Amino acid sequence: MTTTGSDTTLTLPADENQALGIGRFAVDFAGAAIGDPAPAVGDRTLMFFTDSMICGLSAIALGTNAPKILRAEAAEYDQPDGVPLFGSTRRVAPEKAVAANCAAVRELDANGTNFGYNPALGHTAGEFGHNDYYPVAIAAAQLTSGTGADALRGMLLIDEIRGRLAEVFSLKSYKIDHVVHGAIASAATFGAMIGATPRQIESAIGMVVAHYIPWRAIRAGEQLSDSKGASAGLAAEMAVLSVKRAMRGFVGPGDIFRNPAAIFRFFEPTAGPAPFDLVLTHSGEDFAVMGMHFKLGLYEHQSAGALAGLIGLLTKHRHLLDDPEQIQAIKIIAYEPAFSIIGDPAKRDPRTRQSADHSMVYIIARTLAKAFNLARGGPANVPGGIDDAWQQLMLGPDDYRREALCDTQTRRLMARITFAHGGKKYDDRYPDGIPTSVVITTTAGDTLDSGLMMYPAGHARNKTANLPRLLKAKWLTLAAPAVDEPQRITDRLNALPGLDAAGLASLYDFSIKDRGTFH
Repeated sequence: MTTTGSDTTLTLPADENQALGIGRFAVDFAGAAIGDPAPAVGDRTLMFFTDSMICGLSAIALGTNAPKILRAEAAEYDQPDGVPLFGSTRRVAPEKAVAANCAAVRELDANGTNFGYNPALGHTAGEFGHNDYYPVAIAAAQLTSGTGADALRGMLLIDEIRGRLAEVFSLKSYKIDHVVHGAIASAATFGAMIGATPRQIESAIGMVVAHYIPWRAIRAGEQLSDSKGASAGLAAEMAVLSVKRAMRGFVGPGDIFRNPAAIFRFFEPTAGPAPFDLVLTHSGEDFAVMGMHFKLGLYEHQSAGALAGLIGLLTKHRHLLDDPEQIQAIKIIAYEPAFSIIGDPAKRDPRTRQSADHSMVYIIARTLAKAFNLARGGPANVPGGIDDAWQQLMLGPDDYRREALCDTQTRRLMARITFAHGGKKYDDRYPDGIPTSVVITTTAGDTLDSGLMMYPAGHARNKTANLPRLLKAKWLTLAAPAVDEPQRITDRLNALPGLDAAGLASLYDFSIKDRGTFH
């Protein structure tokens, strides 16, 4: 590995074996041979961990299909020296626990997001990704009698590797699902934490990339399937399994980033090197996780700018809440890829939760319908402050049940929404922000414009929202259906850094309610 001019980063040059370099970096960082992250980095990673766990517990309690099936499958793989599932003390094979736990975290599509944007280095590939893989680090630490601090360091390592890969290689451009970056990071971190050598990690990464590439076919179509939400869990499962095979002596393809037949050089041909340099942070505050974003409810992250614009208009123009019929039209102007992904005409009539949370018209119409329902007792029921309104109007699981999907008022409002591409003015501002504007036209002839929204609440560059307060509201809302004492579970998760080996081993030892099948 080649050191950059900074004493806080390492560069893996395009003309070197980057897979082996990732393996060395992971072993050194996980073992604390290098790396001194600033306290703020650990604090933010912990927030993303708690956020992801609460999302997972809620998905399980609501009986969502893929986590239910994967949990039942994992229960068939008893392993006394394995690791537990969420809400269980039963030990199962780690790859099966990771598959089920990561799938639960991802299922509601409500946890953190990265945008693959690092202009300081010119690394602006803009690949998406999510904080789905923390169960990999927990499992590795539990297998090795590690502490909560060990697990948290592993989580940071996962986010650093996958976050930096997202900055230099856009998988979506080639119709490949973003979980590939997470699988590479999971293989490197799991291997490093359980004692694999850099060469074994290189083999595991090679196996992941050569054998298990998921295409974005899982996200195409009018109504999305279980594969969309479970993709991260299945990728993490293969990462863990590949590490176990490599540690038994199986040799996977080496130097995979420079392999001309692997996805990186196949899609971005070069004369020999990889298509990119990879810069990894090990110390200080400039870790990839610091640029990742929180969702404040259940919605596709591309809609956050529109939600901010809508909430801003409702709090500024209170008369809009008097009567829904005064809203004649709503025009949402956004950037690519939001225009093509959640503005897709195929998603104007969502009939499943997985499709509705990727439908801009549904997300905005449902939020507006919630506002009108609250205002029936008087507009004052909808708070005038932005943070208060976010809390009141936050979309939760009930907003994606069959009754909500078919709600008459929501459907009427959906019919009044149009979606437009803002062109270069908007495209050039993504992924620095989420450039979106909302224009409401009333029957009285008024045109109310939100203006360009760039950094909505939850965005890493937002400086106005009270993020801890908003996250607490989200966590309590999502945890309420899942556990008897939501605040106690939140406190338990937030205590992760101080857990000893016994405390980490029993981290998942609590009951999750069964709320039945989520329709």
